[in-house]
Amino acid sequence: MKRLENIKGAIFDLDGTLLDSMWVWHEVDRRFLNTRGHEVPTDYMDAINHMTLNETANYTIERFKLSDSPQALIDEWISLAKSAYESEVKLKPNVREYLQRLASRGVSIGIATALSGELAELVLSNCGVLHYFRNITNVSEVSRGKSFPDVYLKSAKKMNLNPSDCVVFEDILQGLTSAKAGGFMTVGVFDSSSMSSIEDIKNVSNIYINDFAELMNKE
Repeated sequence: MKRLENIKGAIFDLDGTLLDSMWVWHEVDRRFLNTRGHEVPTDYMDAINHMTLNETANYTIERFKLSDSPQALIDEWISLAKSAYESEVKLKPNVREYLQRLASRGVSIGIATALSGELAELVLSNCGVLHYFRNITNVSEVSRGKSFPDVYLKSAKKMNLNPSDCVVFEDILQGLTSAKAGGFMTVGVFDSSSMSSIEDIKNVSNIYINDFAELMNKE
């Protein structure tokens, strides 16, 4: 296993990893389902957090017996979330400083996310860090969601790097598990939305952090 300071590529998830943003999706889920006469089930977020948007839409339609088309749901979710990503969603503490550290060492930096490309570019630009990223890879570019390593492999390929030369930063168990299976070093990032699986996340992560400042002391 390569040491963190020797990696050539760093691939980051967005929601819950670089961004303090999971509250947005909890609110989107609440508003979306409430308008259709449903409460948000306690297991809903865990069920969908590794899915593509299209998979999530199909799952939601089937679970709640909705008449909407998958694209109509996706469009509504993005519309509900857009204002928050425009003005309210912020980076997690010390993210900017860590991205600068990686860039100064010549590390290629990519994104692997289920967030739409529109929202991803919007929030990274507003937070002043878009210029650090060589690519933004969305799960819609591959055939399977984050239960499989495809999106991380795609991001690494865009940077002309092998998985063994890259580290994946994730806050969800499924993403960390699949990235590790794909040959990547893994860094688990604390987010309160993943508390139910935190011990498993720690076990599958090569490194686990509560704050990106911790990594500044590991290099």
